[in-house]
Amino acid sequence: MSSSERTVVHVVRHGEVANPDGLLYGRLPGYHLSDLGRRMAERVAEHLAGHDITHVVASPLERAGETAEPVAKVHGLAVATDERLIEAANAFEGKSFGVGDGALRKPANWPLLRNPFRPSWGEPYVDQVVRMNAALAAARDAARGHEAVAVSHQLPIWVLRSFSERRKLWHDPRNRQCTLASLTSFAFAGEELVSITYTEPVLDLVPVHLRAGARPVKGAKGFGA
Repeated sequence: MSSSERTVVHVVRHGEVANPDGLLYGRLPGYHLSDLGRRMAERVAEHLAGHDITHVVASPLERAGETAEPVAKVHGLAVATDERLIEAANAFEGKSFGVGDGALRKPANWPLLRNPFRPSWGEPYVDQVVRMNAALAAARDAARGHEAVAVSHQLPIWVLRSFSERRKLWHDPRNRQCTLASLTSFAFAGEELVSITYTEPVLDLVPVHLRAGARPVKGAKGFGA
């Protein structure tokens, strides 16, 4: 294997999910792409149509597989599954937890919010980095000398990028640069990571309040990742 052999892994966040009740759905089953989310997935496939994609893999959650399917179809591939790409575990899963819902004022929730640096309400950031790094390496190895697509979820993608760029893992969620159906692309020379690029091929389809850096909007539906 040549140390100059170039491989790219495009880590894709899934498209918009049908979530009429505005729940933080996390790892719950049964959450599928909305009609808009399917349009986003098709757009990602169009964006990557001219790329040398030889491997497509997704989180086991429905929304990730549904985002990966159009990409795989364009390249005549099957969608593999990697459990390590799954959404981060979260104690608020299945609950409404957003701006204006009073969740932060409920004493029962306070113990879960005691340590934002770990974080205390869910899967530790370090654990997410370990599994996502392993999934990234597996996708790279499966597509040596070519390109791979790995569909995952906002928080695991963001902590993987933060670790790779040597930033602190704890952060303000509003500042994650990882909008719906975005690509965080990791380029390797052999096994050495040489660059990370970020693209938003469906930005015009993403609701304004869900874009990177957007301020929370009271009553807006947009939970989970």
